[in-house]
Amino acid sequence: MFREYYEVVVIGGGHAGCEAALAASRMGRRTLLLNLNVDNTALLPCNPSIGGPAKGHLVREVSALGGEQARAADSSTLMIRWLNTSKGVAVRALRAQCNPGVYAAHYLRVLQRQKNLDVHQDEAVELLLGDSRVSGVRTRHGSTYETRAVVLCSGVYGGGAVHVGNVSFPSGPMGQTPANALFKSLSSLGLRMGRMRTDTPPRLNLDTIDLSETRKQCSENVPLAFDIWGEKLVYGMDYACYFSHTTPETHAILAANIHRSPLVTGVIGSLGPRYCPSIEDKFLRFPDRDVHPIVFEPLARSGGTKEVYVQNFSTSLPYDVQVALVHSLPGCKNAKIIKPGYGIEYEYLAPDQLSPMLENKIIKGFFCAGQVNGTSGYEEAAAQGLLAGINAALSAAGGEQIVLSRSDGYLGVLVDDLVTKSTDEPYRMFTSRCEHRLLMRYDNACRRLSPIGRRVGLIDDARWEKLTRKWELADSEIERLKNSRLPPSDDVNHVLNVAGAEPLGESITLAAMLRRRNVTYELIESLSPPFKKLDGDEAFHVETELRYAGYIEKERRTASRLGNMDNVLIPERFDYDAVKVMRAESRQKLTRFRPRSLGQALRISGVTPADVQLLWVAIKLSRLRGDEGVTYGK
Repeated sequence: MFREYYEVVVIGGGHAGCEAALAASRMGRRTLLLNLNVDNTALLPCNPSIGGPAKGHLVREVSALGGEQARAADSSTLMIRWLNTSKGVAVRALRAQCNPGVYAAHYLRVLQRQKNLDVHQDEAVELLLGDSRVSGVRTRHGSTYETRAVVLCSGVYGGGAVHVGNVSFPSGPMGQTPANALFKSLSSLGLRMGRMRTDTPPRLNLDTIDLSETRKQCSENVPLAFDIWGEKLVYGMDYACYFSHTTPETHAILAANIHRSPLVTGVIGSLGPRYCPSIEDKFLRFPDRDVHPIVFEPLARSGGTKEVYVQNFSTSLPYDVQVALVHSLPGCKNAKIIKPGYGIEYEYLAPDQLSPMLENKIIKGFFCAGQVNGTSGYEEAAAQGLLAGINAALSAAGGEQIVLSRSDGYLGVLVDDLVTKSTDEPYRMFTSRCEHRLLMRYDNACRRLSPIGRRVGLIDDARWEKLTRKWELADSEIERLKNSRLPPSDDVNHVLNVAGAEPLGESITLAAMLRRRNVTYELIESLSPPFKKLDGDEAFHVETELRYAGYIEKERRTASRLGNMDNVLIPERFDYDAVKVMRAESRQKLTRFRPRSLGQALRISGVTPADVQLLWVAIKLSRLRGDEGVTYGK
């Protein structure tokens, strides 16, 4: 039997697995990436886009920590746009349509060239343990890979089953091979599992759609990029998405055939994504609506593949019904389906079994990331994979692992929600989930997270130097605006009047002026040019920090108070049942989730603030007694 040792083994080559493997290997750990099919690395099996509200923030945070997804997106971008620009600076984010083939090729090229990383095509079938810690992985080929840390990133492959009407068969996404044996091994270890589902729409042939009946949307006509260090580009007008809608005929076809849906027949019993429902979900949940928006999203520029993704039109209805539904859409009377839509069910591990480091609470060295944790989306997967890869590398080397708080970033919110609240339906990141989103803007991701990426070795000297120069330039401009005053004059007031701003009656600092209605940094720049011109990102950061200075400071104080609760760590083996003064529900929930800190305990549904106060007293008494058998935090 073939045997080999790696410090970290990553199972799965999707977005989470790619980020985990790259992080661990870049941190100097000898790493193995096991993938069912190397040719399917970093697939975009569902929508061909990266980013959007909250998701775009996650991509930026992956870039800030030293991950790869932003660069993969930039390398494959077909069009890119800002979203949520009218809803405030905290929630605006980029979204890009990407060429799936180019995106996947970027990841595979980087993986295969990465030092300390081996990529191997094989299926992990058994997790090996020794003294409650991961000791290795056994594969279908009969090989054994000994290791100190395993990162499971199985996506929707574990126990995967595809449904098209009454036709069901074992499968991963897009007809790929499912992975079943490993989940039998995990079940035998006592890990709690569940099943979820997601859906995908039919893919159409672009040449068979009459696009004259749709509304065209092209890329922003300004240079943009996801990657903090990437070159910003204008992507031109030779690619577009096309907005359309369902029709009353679509609704009638659904009404006549809904009884054939596996959601209705009971073939599919698991929960699907609440915020990205299939067309039959929409029909059942919103029966009074017979028109829903859809978008035709080509997968390549002119001259490439003719495949078109139909956004907001996922389905698991029988194929003949899918054909009729497609033909009911404007411009699709003669449209041809290249790939039918389908529903896919898969196994996931209840995420409350994980610590905030994404490590299993019982099996040391076993980390999980991505859809196996019950999340949806490429961005959520990549962000988790990066954090799990970092912590697996630190665990393998015996170092202290990283925990991100809810005020550190969207990734911190994502992980905290999973481990304190768990989920029984696919979890999707939203800006509304983040109570400190004014502190976690798109423009300051590098200030929040790049020092961590630098500390663990994911950001090299050149990139770090470029960052610090940008920070110094922006900070010096903020100081200049705070300390420079602008006196009133006819010329100044003329410029302000043209901009629709209030004229000056007396001298005012440039910072105070920037907080006035209709005054932008660009306007300030024209009246008082800086020593060195700032680029778009730096200018936006300066304007935001000064315009919202009072709100930002208030938010920082709130986050600091809540962070103090997160700094009070709970002993690892604390006996919650011994604190009889707490409510029974609180004791049960705390025993199940085993929170790391008082702050995390406070965020568990069913645990009251009063019980957290009682818990705090019990912990203090336990420390004063010097109870044996418990491990205390800092």
